[in-house]
Amino acid sequence: MSIILHMLSLALVVLGVSKLLPGIKVQNYGTAIGVAVIYSLLNFLFYKILGWLALPFIVITFGLLILVLNTFLLWVTDKVLDDFEIDSLQITFVAAVLITLANSILRIIF
Repeated sequence: MSIILHMLSLALVVLGVSKLLPGIKVQNYGTAIGVAVIYSLLNFLFYKILGWLALPFIVITFGLLILVLNTFLLWVTDKVLDDFEIDSLQITFVAAVLITLANSILRIIF
């Protein structure tokens, strides 16, 4: 049950970020749920692998490389879904930072 609440909350975060940043287009709440699910799946499947491969660089950059990895996962999510569009790499990075912060808070709550 908490996974469903986490996904629905993350979808609300995605909608909020799309309203906050002008370069992100989300068709509707269903698309935001799709973004939350795909982003979470990519995070689950690839984040640990990429994190282990990049661990020395994560340590050297004091964890800032994690934001780059999350930006990459959000970019892949953008390419997978047709109804979700991000205009530039800079907007993708800012959105990834905001979504990562919110996702961390949601993990503590749920």
